[in-house]
Amino acid sequence: MSLSNHHPMIVREQWEKFTEVEHQTWNTMFERQVKLLANRAADETIKGMENLAIFGKKIPKLSELNKALTAATGFSTVPVVGFIPEDLFFTLLSERKFPVGCFVRKPHQLDYIEEPDIFHDLFGHVPLLFNPVFADLTEALGIKGTQALKRGMEKLAGRLYWFTLEFGLIRSSNGLRIYGAGITSSASESIYSLDSREPTYIRFNLQRALKTQYKIDAIQKLYMVIENFQQLFQAIKSLDWDEMENFLVSFPDIAEGISLSPEEIIDTRGRAS
Repeated sequence: MSLSNHHPMIVREQWEKFTEVEHQTWNTMFERQVKLLANRAADETIKGMENLAIFGKKIPKLSELNKALTAATGFSTVPVVGFIPEDLFFTLLSERKFPVGCFVRKPHQLDYIEEPDIFHDLFGHVPLLFNPVFADLTEALGIKGTQALKRGMEKLAGRLYWFTLEFGLIRSSNGLRIYGAGITSSASESIYSLDSREPTYIRFNLQRALKTQYKIDAIQKLYMVIENFQQLFQAIKSLDWDEMENFLVSFPDIAEGISLSPEEIIDTRGRAS
């Protein structure tokens, strides 16, 4: 039996309990981010956001959203409460299910909230799950995550998730673009990630992602850049924990923001137009 069956942290959707204030908070963030990301987010992200826009100014009903999402890629959303454990999280992804927090941040928390809420999960993650390649790589990451847990290597799988699905950037003909949900759902990081001269930008490397440290409660010092989603899918799909284990234990972790060689660094001129 799957771990996700009847898990106490998976709950029934209770959309009717959202208040008008909560719907307004959603709408305020939605309108702000759509405008801000128009020339910053990946084309696939922008296209996927159209599937949320049809719900108007209110929080989407997961039951209704799932009809379109499942038809597009076989994924669905699952309402959860609180920070779910890593084993449940990766299991859900491996089953083409994405956990969605069933609460909305307070109006004074528009710019930052530590625990992922429904805006972060729906606006940040779900649009790209309408893309077939991205849906496939998300499932693949879930499978690799469950394998890592059995080896006590869940921290490494978490890093891979962090530097891609949460805070990844992608190269486009118009410069760097955003696809990571931690950026797309944050106004401040949407600007900082492309406009600031402070962070380091490096080419995505699977081994580097697995060994690089990060902080969950601070603006990022380093972003990894992929060429396209197919590249990321192939990297995740080819990950073999048995083959990787010797390498991973032989090299120390890398501090956040540190570049090991000039060849890693990306010339960031023309990041956003």
